[in-house]
Amino acid sequence: MKPSEAKIAFVFPGQGAQYVGMGRDIYENFKEVRPIFQKADEILKFNLTKLCFEGPAEELKLTSICQPAILVVSLATLRALQITNPDICAGMTAGLSLGEYCALVAAGVVDFEDAVRLVQRRGELMEEAARANPGQMASILGLNNEQVEKICETTHAEIANLNCPGQIVISGTVEAVSQAATLAKEKGARKVIILEVSGPFHSSWMNSASKKLMFELNRIEVKTPQMPVVSNVTAYFENTPEEIRTNLVYQINPATRWEDSIRLIIDSGITSFLEIGPGKILSGLIHRIENSLDIHNIDTTQDIKAFLEKIAVS
Repeated sequence: MKPSEAKIAFVFPGQGAQYVGMGRDIYENFKEVRPIFQKADEILKFNLTKLCFEGPAEELKLTSICQPAILVVSLATLRALQITNPDICAGMTAGLSLGEYCALVAAGVVDFEDAVRLVQRRGELMEEAARANPGQMASILGLNNEQVEKICETTHAEIANLNCPGQIVISGTVEAVSQAATLAKEKGARKVIILEVSGPFHSSWMNSASKKLMFELNRIEVKTPQMPVVSNVTAYFENTPEEIRTNLVYQINPATRWEDSIRLIIDSGITSFLEIGPGKILSGLIHRIENSLDIHNIDTTQDIKAFLEKIAVS
């Protein structure tokens, strides 16, 4: 099977996938991707490349820094993959929260330069909203959607991420999330993990950030997708610039529907997923949604080689 004939979806990770050293391997082995990092440094007016490669971790995980960092590393990794084999293409694309911006660049919807500026501003707005509305997030393992919805009704926490069967992230004030975590354990949750994030993301506490992001989106050109892109908000395909702008405005505060998005892609005939960018979070989630799929993580030069060797003998 030729790569160009493969039923492949490109998927891109979101905030939380960052790690110190991400992108360095790709940068050192593909001189063609270095201008991507250099352009980002120029746009952002600070050395994002050094932060990706050397940290410190505490600074890299700041929302306004890690969002453009993950975007840049993910798109540089995609470029390295396509340089290695230009025949590799996707039938559709999606990304988890922040990762949706990578998907939109990959689909020709938003220019790279605009995406870098936009996600940095998105991160700043989310930080501002978090400072005004302190809160936290937690991952609940082992309960279904209905059980978590009832817990949220009782505690006033909110569902933030519908990731995969048995893994749901909640968001809200520290008190609400703490109460929800306790109640979830009482209801039989296998595990509750308080996440290392700086605020109650993907909740109504982000409404101010969502409204301000609208003005930023109206300042950039948004084009018609060159391949199908799945929205986090609707778990359906985004087809027009107007629809994409609207979804990105609301994407900050409602729950991300990742499981539904992946099921839509599978139902559309996709059989292979390439997680492009740092970490392996999405690969794990997709495997839990459907364990019969062909899933590859593309993070380093070795990952690219391993994927190309596999399709060469397919």
